[in-house]
Amino acid sequence: MIVIIDYGIGNLASVLNMFKKIGVSDVCISGQTDVIEKADKLLLPGVGAFDAGMNHLELSNLIPVLNKKVLEEKVPLLGICLGMQLLTKRSEEGKKEGLGYIDGETLRFNLDPALKLKVPHMGWNYVQVKRPNPLIDTERRNRFYFVHSYYVKCFDETQSLATCHYGQDFTCMVNKDNIFGAQFHPEKSLKFGMNILENFSKI
Repeated sequence: MIVIIDYGIGNLASVLNMFKKIGVSDVCISGQTDVIEKADKLLLPGVGAFDAGMNHLELSNLIPVLNKKVLEEKVPLLGICLGMQLLTKRSEEGKKEGLGYIDGETLRFNLDPALKLKVPHMGWNYVQVKRPNPLIDTERRNRFYFVHSYYVKCFDETQSLATCHYGQDFTCMVNKDNIFGAQFHPEKSLKFGMNILENFSKI
């Protein structure tokens, strides 16, 4: 069973609907510890600010069960958008510590004004996959929908799975063992996003 974690922040229904669209039925939305305990896979969505996300996880008392499932039981976890940023150690957006599953930090875009690029980075963009993995195909041209002002910088570059270019190259996917993250929104990325979620359901 895939559990989409409900911690009071994020567009949960659209992720659930995309799983249903690709024929993955054993999926639910829950913020209940006993349900999360039974999960074979976990998906951490999120939209908004870093500190707000961490506050919601803390107030929901979900961090201990996440640590148990992800770090001890090695259940596959996919963080999406803010959910990926929360996997890091910290963010320029706030003062709270992140989950620390990924050895990195979350930074705000500081682009050359001469490029005349707007922040947030919003719209479709191609990504470059750096190595073979079970989540995303290295052979196809993968294109996804982004909406974000912050990006993840990996201290350990082996945990950077894919990059995107928006005024600069930045990590748009991370991976460490059973832990995955995507800065883009698979649920808004049509066939490319469907492929990500379908692959995740099969890990």
